[in-house]
Amino acid sequence: METHELIKALAADSRRTGAPMNTVWWGAALMAIAIATTVFFALLGPRPDIATAAQTFRFLFKFVVTIALAASAFVLLRMLSRPETDPRGVLPYLAITPALILAAVAIELVVVPAEAWSTRLIGTNSLVCLTFIPLIGIGPLALLLLALRHGAPSHPALAGAIAGLAAGGIAATFYAAHCTDDSPLFVATWYTIAITILTLFGALGGRVAARW
Repeated sequence: METHELIKALAADSRRTGAPMNTVWWGAALMAIAIATTVFFALLGPRPDIATAAQTFRFLFKFVVTIALAASAFVLLRMLSRPETDPRGVLPYLAITPALILAAVAIELVVVPAEAWSTRLIGTNSLVCLTFIPLIGIGPLALLLLALRHGAPSHPALAGAIAGLAAGGIAATFYAAHCTDDSPLFVATWYTIAITILTLFGALGGRVAARW
């Protein structure tokens, strides 16, 4: 059988079994959130002043960014689990989160004096961020990679990397409730590095778990 014929056959099978695949993906998503919730409350918990912080734009904006990343990556992951999906046509979905954070950074640089930029960027929790976002996200990543095995991605490493982004978005959403560094400069730097760690793990895991 030619490669393109195999892809068409797999795509047809995917359409015929759409309901079970939906169950797999949404089940994986809910379980991923449940695991992240358990790990977060077992190891960290919300910051003591969360009620006060929730009244500030910077604190709330962290959730806008992380939830946007988790949602867009999850949608993209489901698309990439099908063999007929062309990555070039769907990767622009990921532009939403970078656009949000770049806009926030630009505003921060305008409203905050230049002498305070480095303090806002370094923050006080960079090592905690780099430790706990991957730690919270590793369980969700494993579940999303398992769900990916039920599909037939044409680019397993790329699909795995997107699974890492989705898991990173989930983990960062929880971690944001604990983190006392709310500046977009901090989020753009340290959250990005921490999520990149999960993305690399996902790419490696995807090469193994999603190969067909």
